[in-house]
Amino acid sequence: PGVPCAWVAPAAIPFVHAGLAAVMWRGTCWCWLQPTDVCVSPQLQPEQLDCGAAHLQHPLAIVNPVTATPVFTYSGLTSVAVASVNNYTVVFLGTASGGLLKINLDSTMKVISRRSISVAYGEPVHPIMQFDPSDSTYLYLMTSYQMTRVKVAACNQYPTCTECLAAADAYCGWCTMETRCSLQHECTNFTGANFWASASEGVQQCPSMTILEPEINIDKENPALIIQINGTIPNLNGTNISCDYGNNIRTVARVAGDYVNQFIYCSLLSREKYPAFPDDQDHVVVETALRVNSKNIIRANFTIYDCKRTGNIYPKRACTSCLSARWKCHWCPSTYTCVSNHSQCDDALNTVPAAALECHFGTGRTFEARWVNSSAVECVHVLLHTSEKNDLFPVNLQLKDRPDRFIDSPEMMTVEVYNCATGSADCSQCLGREDLGHRCVWSESSSSCRLQGEPPQTSDVCPAPEIKKIEPLRGPLEGGTLLTIRGRNMGRRFSDVLGAVRIGSVQCTPLPDRYVVSEAIVCQTGEAQEEFSDVVTVNVSREGKSRERYSYVLPVVQSIAPLNGPKAGGTRVTIRGSKLDVGSELRVLVNTSKQCTDLSRNDSTITCTMPSAELTAAVPVCVQFENKSCASYDITFKFEKNPVISDINPKKSQISGGRTITLEGRGFELVQNVSMLVRGIGREQTSCRVHTDTVITCPSPAASNITVGSKPAPVDFYLNGRLYADDRPALDEEMYPEEALHISKFSLEYYADPQFFTAKKEKWIKHHPGEPLTLVIHKEPDSLGLESNEYQVKIGLISCEIQIVSDKVIHCSVNESLSTSERQLPVTIQVGKFNYTIAMLHLGGGETAIIVSIVICSILLVLSVVALFVFCTKSRRAERYWQKTLLQMEEMESQIREEIRKGFAELQTDMTDLTKELNRSQGIPFLEYKHFVTRTFFPKCSSLYEECYILPTQQLSSQVGSQVQETHPLLVGEWKIPENCRPNMEEGISLFSTLLNNKHFLIVFVHALEQQKDFAVRDRCNLASLLTIALHGKLEYYTSIMKDLLVDLIDASASKNPKLMLRRTESVVEKMLTNWMSICMYSYLRETVGEPFFLLICAIKQQINKGSIDAITGKARYTLNEEWLLRENIEAKPRNLNVSFQGCGMDSLSVRAMDTDTLSQVKEKILEAFCKNVPYSQWPRVEDVDLEWFATSTDSYILRDLDDTSVVEDGRKKLNTLAHYKVNLPALLPRSLPGLGVKDLDTEKYFHLVLPTDESVEHKKSHRQSHRKKVLPEIYLTRLLSTKGTLQKFLDDLFKAILSIRDDKPPVAVKYFFDFLEEQAEKRGITDPDTMHIWKTNSLPLRFWVNILKNPQFVFDIDKTDHIDACLSVIAQAFIDACSLSDLQLGKDSPTNKLLYAKEIPEYRKIVQRYYKQIHDMPPLSEQEMNAHLAEESRKYRNEFNTNVAMAEIYKYAKRYRSQIVAALDANPTTKRTQLQHKFEQVIALMEDNIYECCSEA
Repeated sequence: PGVPCAWVAPAAIPFVHAGLAAVMWRGTCWCWLQPTDVCVSPQLQPEQLDCGAAHLQHPLAIVNPVTATPVFTYSGLTSVAVASVNNYTVVFLGTASGGLLKINLDSTMKVISRRSISVAYGEPVHPIMQFDPSDSTYLYLMTSYQMTRVKVAACNQYPTCTECLAAADAYCGWCTMETRCSLQHECTNFTGANFWASASEGVQQCPSMTILEPEINIDKENPALIIQINGTIPNLNGTNISCDYGNNIRTVARVAGDYVNQFIYCSLLSREKYPAFPDDQDHVVVETALRVNSKNIIRANFTIYDCKRTGNIYPKRACTSCLSARWKCHWCPSTYTCVSNHSQCDDALNTVPAAALECHFGTGRTFEARWVNSSAVECVHVLLHTSEKNDLFPVNLQLKDRPDRFIDSPEMMTVEVYNCATGSADCSQCLGREDLGHRCVWSESSSSCRLQGEPPQTSDVCPAPEIKKIEPLRGPLEGGTLLTIRGRNMGRRFSDVLGAVRIGSVQCTPLPDRYVVSEAIVCQTGEAQEEFSDVVTVNVSREGKSRERYSYVLPVVQSIAPLNGPKAGGTRVTIRGSKLDVGSELRVLVNTSKQCTDLSRNDSTITCTMPSAELTAAVPVCVQFENKSCASYDITFKFEKNPVISDINPKKSQISGGRTITLEGRGFELVQNVSMLVRGIGREQTSCRVHTDTVITCPSPAASNITVGSKPAPVDFYLNGRLYADDRPALDEEMYPEEALHISKFSLEYYADPQFFTAKKEKWIKHHPGEPLTLVIHKEPDSLGLESNEYQVKIGLISCEIQIVSDKVIHCSVNESLSTSERQLPVTIQVGKFNYTIAMLHLGGGETAIIVSIVICSILLVLSVVALFVFCTKSRRAERYWQKTLLQMEEMESQIREEIRKGFAELQTDMTDLTKELNRSQGIPFLEYKHFVTRTFFPKCSSLYEECYILPTQQLSSQVGSQVQETHPLLVGEWKIPENCRPNMEEGISLFSTLLNNKHFLIVFVHALEQQKDFAVRDRCNLASLLTIALHGKLEYYTSIMKDLLVDLIDASASKNPKLMLRRTESVVEKMLTNWMSICMYSYLRETVGEPFFLLICAIKQQINKGSIDAITGKARYTLNEEWLLRENIEAKPRNLNVSFQGCGMDSLSVRAMDTDTLSQVKEKILEAFCKNVPYSQWPRVEDVDLEWFATSTDSYILRDLDDTSVVEDGRKKLNTLAHYKVNLPALLPRSLPGLGVKDLDTEKYFHLVLPTDESVEHKKSHRQSHRKKVLPEIYLTRLLSTKGTLQKFLDDLFKAILSIRDDKPPVAVKYFFDFLEEQAEKRGITDPDTMHIWKTNSLPLRFWVNILKNPQFVFDIDKTDHIDACLSVIAQAFIDACSLSDLQLGKDSPTNKLLYAKEIPEYRKIVQRYYKQIHDMPPLSEQEMNAHLAEESRKYRNEFNTNVAMAEIYKYAKRYRSQIVAALDANPTTKRTQLQHKFEQVIALMEDNIYECCSEA
């Protein structure tokens, strides 16, 4: 007794798990027993005594059976697994419908919660179900086709502690310090006390906090919060705690009290950080959270109130509001204010003296108030108007000399103003207003309502009622019909019509809530003894009669059809009879309780939909009129067993749908309509057809959003509008709502539409009318298994009879004539809804065409005889030429096939090889910040003294080239000017610097220069970079200048085409923005993007070096750029060379080279291998070393690109290669004299791999060679794909680094600038999201990242070859396309640099849009935070640049355009008022006589 047992299923299957035996017998139960207990079936037969012998040590055979009460009953259980967790027993039950039930039992074996999930549609769960031995939080279960590893609990679905613990899931609990619902072992420090609360402890143990003084006066000095901790929270002593008020506002907190009763003392946020009060409130609710170790774990609210606002919110009853407020507020009559402290008032509450008052009736309506006595005031000369029927005006008293002060009125006083002429269309409506206190009278002469005079001059008796319409016109004898009467003068009030309405002699009782004065009466008809018809009368002092007659009739119900239907409901029945459309309300009751729905009726029929029933039985159907007795007594409807769908065939369909799906089962004669729906992917619900009691056919719905290999989709059928489901016990949907989810028994698998074509895939078929026609249609193999009757072939509108159908071929023939006026007929094949035109059938001409053809053929025959001789003489020559052409095509095909096969093999192996070879463990050669800035700001040649900045020189020492610092005039150093000029120039530059630090001067200065036509784009960019250097120490000021200039640029662009803004760098501010982004993004570039960018460059160089490279043209076998592709099949074999070289810290290495490499190329690869961990600027030059080959231990040779052994072809010398020398073991030694570089050679005299293709050479080649030269090179474009696939991972890593946000390093500058752009767009009413996307793209990706991607030498100390530059241009183009919004219209003639990454561009665009959204969703950045960040950047790199040189260069522009700048300063009111033009003239005076003289002396 007391053993839990679940009533289940059909077969005897023993099962043992976790020390508990679970045994199931046919027709009995599945019990969980202790190993010592025994469970048997009552009255076992002798042959059953060996039950379980195959799995147990001895048979189960005892006389007395074990009995138990089931704790849970469910139909169709197939498997069980049990676990004991946190004082709960958790039972997992597999079901026959593919579900998994999870039941939580408490210590008394009571079900406290239950959950379910669907594992497989309609597939029973296998009896063997077991926990994962290595992780008991997972459960393994199987169905016929799959094994599933299911997690025992999905705790993360509960966002709050209350939901988590209330779910009563034994596995789930609340992890306090992580504020999430989790499994116990997933919670950090779960073994500690109060770190994890289980469901067994109840929701009262959820952590919370209580603020002991939750209401705080805004004027209180040094307020503090005292917080009491409740629930499951560990000891907070020793932890980092604070109070978090949101918006990054936190105050320090400390812990007090013992472990059981913890208290937190927390300083309140400062007064200036209080949140803003809502306009209509005198308080604000503030949420605070207790933050422990950087995590908010609990929160509560407190209130800050302001008594001053209490009186201001309700000015017309300020005093009352103040004294009745929930806060401790006091009223000061003298100052007419509400205060929080009574000591702020020097008088007590008193009454208002007899001062001058005014009556205030709302906005703009103020009238004189006169004191009647000491407690009464009279408003005089009041004149109020209304155009409505009546209007209410509020009345308040205010001080005449202080209109903002009102006399308190605790209850609102109003004055009603009414207009008799409005809203009174007849006499009854007019006189009926008397009940409202309106003094209105009706004038019969003018048929109008007007104000009553003194004394009244008209009669108060109205004309007789006028009845215009009654409805309905018929009703049952029993009465109860709601009769609506519409007309005029039908009573002034409800009491007038009460008892005044009759139908003949039958009373009709009016309903007070439906009465409309004078216009409408709704009354309930009384009972009549017999059928009759009469007018409706209304007697209100005078009697009015209707023109229409109301009839009492007796409705008759005769029959119902159909007589039976499924108990699931949905059967549409028709009840026949006579006079069925009478009355106002109709109900059809089934079995006295349930209603038949969707009623529609006419005189002879009532149609409605039957409800569902619990049992199969015949039940009475009652037709009720007006909720009276049944009009039918002998009509019944029989509920039958529900139809059963046993199977569907076929279980496959084409995507287009329309395939006939046959439903097999029984009971279909009860079904009136059937529809089919494929869940998830079906486009529409299709209607089916019932054929017999056992067969239904349905066209399959078309599918969408499906991919090849998708799993079968569940199929639902609706019988009579009700979802079909197997009969199963009703579930408690209120307690277990997830159990009510429908699991479909059937599924349908979708495949691609079949493909058809003619034998030769031609699109035109010729046919002569009158001849028999047989078509042979080929089809691609598919998995649909179509039958012959599922194909329909038509030629025009004529069917083609299908004769033979196989897996690949369909034969059909047309027996009738195809004579038609149309000369072309489409040949179409249809499978379901899939309709495809294979070809067009072209019909020959008629008799006239035949005669014309004969005449033409006769003429041609004569001509053919003449031409026969000529043809015979040339036939042999043509045959020979044809054979030659076939050989050429075969050779071409073989060559193409071989090239594609090699390209595919390379594509599969390159990624693995490159990853193995690429190893950069010694760090990345980043340039210093100052060199990054100078190269980025002045990318080509600096305008400073018209000279380029000097790269580090390369010098060869015994070890390695010594590092020489890169020099640039702007880098820190001495300002080289003669000493006699220095004082004046330093003073002038200092004064000029002061002017540049004046915002008004600088903005006018920039605009004045930009207005000059000879101030070129190069000058604008140079000025912007010089300003950036000059103001680098004040980036906050620089940013404000840039923003002001950008506002001017946006204003100019918004009036034209705002999408073009920032597209190019044509103004000073656009270059300033580029420089600003470079400064702000340098740290992010170095810390996040630098490594994947450097790896991509290394990968490109490594991949290029894996194949042949022409030393003269630079073209290579492997590249991303079509223009640099070596379009020849040069066979190159790798050579591993043992090299000795005293340099770069290593003595000897094995270097990999290609046998087609020139000796200079070999030296480059050797230097790269030895110096790969040294910056490029410190490498020896190739020209400074020789390659010496030791053929034997004593003999050695110097290997050169050109020597006496060089081969000559077509008058050109070929550069020597490793294959030319047949080198095995070379050694690298220093060389004293510089040599001639390969790039300096004359291409007219030398070549490496490929001879140049000029006209003279082409004329010497045969026709066959020339043809191959034009055609075959295109096949080598597959190498672009091979290179792309090899580099794809590195490119993806780079784009991911650029377009992602690190939590520890958020892009502060990007967020700040994007918010600035959005703010400017909002101010100008620009709401187009595309415009914002373009602005952001032009300001960051295209302005900064594309510049970096194309110029890695700005970031790294590396050698960027022309070939690497070409590959990076393709990558940069892909990045540009990813950031663009325009659709890529690509075709076969599109450039390869766009086609190469066309497939990846849509995915990259999603990443860009997600990046922009993440930036938008970041918390806003305040000016203070941004200024702090910019100040830190300025401090970090201060004293890196010579600002005096930058100032001197800027001054040169100021001197050149002196007069224009002075004019602009004079024209600007602000600069003129501050006399900045005079200060500018002082700078000119100090500098003009010195700078050129001093420079000339220098």
